[in-house]
Amino acid sequence: MSRILAIWGGRYLEREEIESFLQEAKIARFCCHNDDGTIHATPVWFKYENEKIMIVTPDISRKARNVKRNKNITILVDMVKPARGAMIYGTAELDDSDVLLKAISICEKYLPKERAKSYAEETFRSGVNLIITVKPERIVTFHY
Repeated sequence: MSRILAIWGGRYLEREEIESFLQEAKIARFCCHNDDGTIHATPVWFKYENEKIMIVTPDISRKARNVKRNKNITILVDMVKPARGAMIYGTAELDDSDVLLKAISICEKYLPKERAKSYAEETFRSGVNLIITVKPERIVTFHY
């Protein structure tokens, strides 16, 4: 796993806690660079698997366009009760292979298995979709 740091007050999350936390957390904030230098931040469904984060997005989305231009991203995953979180710095890759299967897998984190399959098929059937895969390079955690 990536290098783990604690830079804020409170207690940092241990390696096992990070794994569990990223499996449990429901929403991540995906942050990437716009071409004018500003930051584009958007809430996303995600799946953490094999020490990588997967997100599905249309190929015409701002996320996809920004990643094509600059692969450096930040993902914030946090929860309120108890207050804890992880800020993940990494490199994103765009993947167009087996998108529907991966989209179903991501949706299964949020929906019952059969509903996840039909939801992914309905949502990602039209247009061209991509999987953004993020390999964490550094993780900063906090727990208050």
